[in-house]
Parts: sequence; C-alpha cells; structure tokens
Amino acid sequence: MNWTLAARAARLEPSTIREILKLTERPGVISLAGGLPAAEGFPVAAMAEACARVLREHPREALQYASSEGFGPLREWVAADLEAHGLQAQAQQVLITTGSQQGLDLVGKVLIDPGSRVAVESPTYLGALQAFNPYEADYVSVPCDDEGPSPEQLEVAAGARFLYLLPNFQNPSGCCLGAARRQALAARAQAIGLPIVEDNPYGELWFDAPPPPPVSVAMAGEAIYLGSFSKVLAPGLRLGYVVAPPSLFPKLLQAKQAADLHTPGFNQRVVYEVIKDGFLQQHLPALRARYKAQRDAMRDALQRHLPPGCRWAVPSGGMFFWVELPAALDATALLPRAVEAGMAYVPGAAFFAGNARASTLRLSFVTVAPARIEQGVAALGRVLAEALSS
Repeated sequence: MNWTLAARAARLEPSTIREILKLTERPGVISLAGGLPAAEGFPVAAMAEACARVLREHPREALQYASSEGFGPLREWVAADLEAHGLQAQAQQVLITTGSQQGLDLVGKVLIDPGSRVAVESPTYLGALQAFNPYEADYVSVPCDDEGPSPEQLEVAAGARFLYLLPNFQNPSGCCLGAARRQALAARAQAIGLPIVEDNPYGELWFDAPPPPPVSVAMAGEAIYLGSFSKVLAPGLRLGYVVAPPSLFPKLLQAKQAADLHTPGFNQRVVYEVIKDGFLQQHLPALRARYKAQRDAMRDALQRHLPPGCRWAVPSGGMFFWVELPAALDATALLPRAVEAGMAYVPGAAFFAGNARASTLRLSFVTVAPARIEQGVAALGRVLAEALSS
C-alpha cells in the first residue's frame, strides 16, 4: 500500500542537532553540540518527594484528564513569577504547554498562513524554524550586531505577522539584549505595527546579574511570551507555558485542545509541588555557579586553542558560545573531521532562515566537565588550524 503524504509533510525536516548527536554516540567523542541541560543539576530528590506527595494527597485528580488551560495553581504561580520580573499578566492569560516547543507550534498554527511573512533574528533558534516551517512561513531575517537585532533594520519586517525574539542568552548566539536595545526594539516594533513573540527558556541562567525586564513589558499587551521549566528543573517533564493577549488566548487554547487535549496533569502538579514554596530560589544559585565555571573553562580553552581569525563573545548566561570562523572555512564540511578528531559541534548554517553563514558554529558548555571542555576545544583548534593551512 502506498501512503500519500500531505504537502506539509514534505516541509518537515530532521533536527540538525539530533542528527549530529547520533555522531557523538561514537566512543570517545566529546560532544559540545547538544543543547541539553546538565543532568547532574536535575533536582531528583525534590522531584521524588513531590511525586510521592501528589500521589498520596491527590492521586485520582492527578491521574485523571485535566483542563486544557493547565493546572490552576501552576498558572497562578507563573503569572506571579512574571510580575516579579516586571511583566504584568493574569493567570487567565497563561496556557500550560507540553514544553515550550509546543508553544511555538501553537503560535505557528494560529498566526501563520502559507506565505505569511515572519521576522526572525539572524541567526535564530533552529527549533522555532522547525515549528514554523510546516505552516509555510516566508521568513524575513532581521540583521543583528553584537548587541542583538538592530532596531534601525526592523523596517525590513514591516507587515510581518510577528517578530520572533530570544532576548536572553539567545540560542545559538548567547547574546543578551541590554535594556536600551530592548526598549528601542519595542518602540520600533510598535511604530510599524509589528507584534513580538518573545521566547525565554534561558533567562534564569544568568551568571553575574539578571537580565533586564522582558521586551514584552514595553509592548502594551501586543506580545506573546513563552517560558519553560526544562532548563531550570528538567526537560523530561515537557512543561512550558505561553502567555498571550486575551484576544489570542481562545484560539491558542483551541489549537492546544486539538493537539493533545492537555499537558499531563500529573507533571503539572509535581512541578507545582516542587516550586510553590520558593525551591527555585534555593536551586538556581548552585546551577548558575556550575554553568558559570563551565563557561569560564570554555572561554579559556577558546583563547588557548583556536587559531587567529576566529571570533566569539563571552556569554553572560545561558548555555552557548557562538564562534565565527575565518570566512574561508565551512563548519558543516569540517564537522566529519572534527568528529574523527574526537569532538562535535553544531554548524551554524542551520540557525539561519536565509543567507546562511557557513563559517559559524555553536558550542555548548553545560554538559561537559571542564577538563573535557579543554580536550574538546583543543581538538577543534587542531582541526581548524589544519584546515587553514591546507
């Protein structure tokens, strides 16, 4: 029997990162590729206690079907947490999703028609492109400088359905927008009638000082905000949220209902039990300290081992370094040689919606011990030096 695929299925593509992770299964390969949080930072004991408490106190409710909007107390917690960060939102605007990746899919389903113009940073998060591609977005790449997307260049996005933005420790660039840049972007977006979809999975992973308030604060309600518990607790929970204007919330909710009815109620209750009494304030400092030490190890290794002509900025939080190679080098073409040398990275071309820059790559520092970071970056340096000399 021959199955006839829908046209949208032809636009589905495998995750570049997950394909690369298959390469790292080879013994001895040091993977600086994946965007996974450190498993050593998962709060296993707190999760175990919360699971037991939920099953002891609310077993039938936790195992029954749940509301599509999400567990009420968790929605209220999210709204209160956002208010503490400067973003006014009502619990009724919070939609709990099965990971923030589902939130991106719901946004695409509700807002993108075939041929709709969607503005993205250049580079941008690969997972967002994968979420929007089936809805046939026509991407507009907003040029970025060392401080992020340029407000002066936002005119190219006039008429787009929205601007997708990661202002905090962006994946892949690691860039964190300053307060002035956020205000300028919001002001320009409002002036040209451009809504913003703000994605913030990394905002709590700051090392020395928290980032400025969300861009959404200055958007007078014309913004969608996405958050996640994957990076601060554990990604296996698949728990995120979307905060939407009241005019959009019903359609996002209907799309959510059609997709999976609701995010697992048991997971929602467990997370709420963990975080309700201030656990994150106790948990996050140690996680930040761990990641900062690994960031420093990669910073120092890059300085020691990468050949002249390579450029990078030191991130002030998050999980990634973005490395610009000499223009003659193609990071995708060099990846097999890097794996053969014992390390892996993500070629930067996958993070561009158009006009991909082949001479870029992303390195993750949070899942590898400092000594292994040193070894992996040293191997990368040898591969690059050899390529430049050949």
